[in-house]
Amino acid sequence: MMLTLDIGNTTFHGGVFKDDQLVFQFRKTSQSKGSSDEIGIFLKTVLTTNGINPDDIKEISLCSVVPDAVYFIRNACVKYFNITPFELKAGVKTGLKILYRNPLEVGADRIANSIAAMQRYPKKNLIIVDFGTATTFCVINKNKEYMGGIIVPGINISMESLVQNTAKLQAVEIVERENVIGRTTAASIQSGLYFGQIGIVNEIVQRVSEEAFQGEKPFVIGTGGFSALFASAKLFNDVIPDLALLGLREAFIMNKDN
Repeated sequence: MMLTLDIGNTTFHGGVFKDDQLVFQFRKTSQSKGSSDEIGIFLKTVLTTNGINPDDIKEISLCSVVPDAVYFIRNACVKYFNITPFELKAGVKTGLKILYRNPLEVGADRIANSIAAMQRYPKKNLIIVDFGTATTFCVINKNKEYMGGIIVPGINISMESLVQNTAKLQAVEIVERENVIGRTTAASIQSGLYFGQIGIVNEIVQRVSEEAFQGEKPFVIGTGGFSALFASAKLFNDVIPDLALLGLREAFIMNKDN
């Protein structure tokens, strides 16, 4: 079995693969990084509680956009699983030609998403929209070139900003909305958050299509923690919330000989 770990700014997303099947997933807040022991005990506990023997984990693949967390997680993997994890980072094989001026600036989670998307939909122009702490867009052409991306505040950050910078607006549950016009303050905020993200996605996808693909319609994939919220909004050709975990498995296989 393989354990995959995607460490984001807000959440720690993990998954277990048996052969090529993702058989289990879990999420944990990553705002408190914890010590190596805390992380190791958490990982073993969450696996055992869900019927997975930690001794069956033979490989670990991880990526992180939180550099300080990598040290503790790597040590936890060595101490509690006796495995030195593979880390998706600069210098490893990805199958991508990254056209960023400084390729090191591209987040490892975005590379993981891109690897999985290319593997699932080869020879297509792709836009990947990841609804996480930030809402990010990755643009990959059919020649496997990572052309660049777009980053905007995520839906949760947008809500927190409203709450922190206004006197009377309160936090609300983030939900799918049917009607754009809210008739309460809470409904108005929910509508703005939900349809605001839809508007951003529609506008950026249209502009990217014109700029990168000469108007040819790309294949658009939604992923990330909030992607399921927009599954019925007709934004995407496919919604794959666990895309980064799939990419981590593919990256491990690509680099196994090394």
